Amino acid sequence: MATPHWLFGDQLGPHFLAAGEGGPEHGAPVVMIEARSVFRRRRFHRAKAHLVLSAMRHRAAELGDRVRYVQAETYREGLRKTVGDGPLTVHHPTSRAALRLVSALPGVTVLPARGFLVPHGDFGAWADGHGGQRLLQEDFYRWVRRGHGILMDGDAPAGGRWNHDHDNREPPPKGARTLGVPAPYRPRESEVDEEVRHDLDRWEREEGIRFVGRDGPRLFPATRREALAALHRFVERRLTGFGPYEDAVLAADPVMSHSLLSSSLNLGLLDPLECVAAAESAWRAGAAPVNSVEGFVRQIAGWREYVWQLYWYFGEDYRGRNALGHHAPLPEWFLELDADAVTAHCLATTLAQVRDTGWTHHIPRLMLLGSHALQRGWDPAAVTDWFHRCFVDGYDWVMLPNVVGMSQYADGGRMTTKPYTSGGAYVHRMSDLCGPCAYRPTDRVGDRACPFTAGYWAFLHRHRARLSGNPRMARAVQGLDRLSDLDEVLRTESRRGDGPP
Repeated sequence: MATPHWLFGDQLGPHFLAAGEGGPEHGAPVVMIEARSVFRRRRFHRAKAHLVLSAMRHRAAELGDRVRYVQAETYREGLRKTVGDGPLTVHHPTSRAALRLVSALPGVTVLPARGFLVPHGDFGAWADGHGGQRLLQEDFYRWVRRGHGILMDGDAPAGGRWNHDHDNREPPPKGARTLGVPAPYRPRESEVDEEVRHDLDRWEREEGIRFVGRDGPRLFPATRREALAALHRFVERRLTGFGPYEDAVLAADPVMSHSLLSSSLNLGLLDPLECVAAAESAWRAGAAPVNSVEGFVRQIAGWREYVWQLYWYFGEDYRGRNALGHHAPLPEWFLELDADAVTAHCLATTLAQVRDTGWTHHIPRLMLLGSHALQRGWDPAAVTDWFHRCFVDGYDWVMLPNVVGMSQYADGGRMTTKPYTSGGAYVHRMSDLCGPCAYRPTDRVGDRACPFTAGYWAFLHRHRARLSGNPRMARAVQGLDRLSDLDEVLRTESRRGDGPP
């Protein structure tokens, strides 16, 4: 009999069971374990817990008699119930904790990772060749595209340029409440979802497992079929308008033209190569402009792949990096996703989106939630954990580099060249969020002082010595000397403290 193969809950696509080089044996029995300890250890968003469990149970139903699906307190208990100490294969897990677990178990053979474009060894060789320090995402992205022939015409980038960011940073159309693009794919719930919701209710009622956020109708794919439908709808009906406004924010249109495919990719329901190939095919068929296609390809073959590789390359001690010495705890209103307690319209709108759906796109994550945490000096490890728990597409490998490196600049610039934070002027330019707000983006003192504007200058003042030597921040730091009201700005920020802005 073939050696059983263990599928984790983020390894749910057919490519994780494909036999051949680096894969399980043909027709191998499948083991899947639903471990309650995962939800007991962390207070996850309820919609995220629902999505993961729904996806696992749907996959088990598809596999039928081939799978042994076990509900247990821990993974070890689940393995005892299925294979004991017998031989088992598993693809390289996506977290260091899971890798430590499978590596310590007797009889387990760890197969190469799937669901990503570049093997770890190839990335290590590339990174070591660049000195292992300033591993620029742009350099990596071009290397991946060349190596995989993605959006290339021979040796040249398709469309004549590697980077179309210049065309993809437009503010939202003036006066528009929405982009007016076709709605994204939304799945229909099944009896599996009803069963999952019943179990989550019971866990909360009887087992003391707690969640945060709301669990409305499931918004994201839980099956391969649903994920493919979401991909096809995006490429055929939404990709065209994606590029120009990918950095813009509209209060009444939280999804804009975004693909909403990150959770499907991170559950393993989609393979990254099929996503970028579909987008490239649309451009070659004349159905989508190159700037939108390149922007989408960059998100997957560039940024997603880059973050996955850095998670493993930087090592476990990266988790504890705190170059700015930020140690403030996350306040209760933020931990509870209490959007109603927040006066600042931009932050309240974004926090409500997280509360209600477990998702926002990358600009609210980086330039609102992350920027606020950075300006307030919140502990980067706690911020990382919050993003991991509260987003449907959040996993350890996703959030550790994204938050420690990019969002909180806690690695001191190893991943990015500057802290990503701004005053209210940027939020005003790239969104419609400032109009109905009680604060004014141009005010840094007084009752109407924008928390992001005052917070920005207070952040620069607090870290002036460090940031003045950064070429991308030097001019901003010099701007402190032109503020005649800096002392009042600092007093304004001090009075606010950690209360909701």
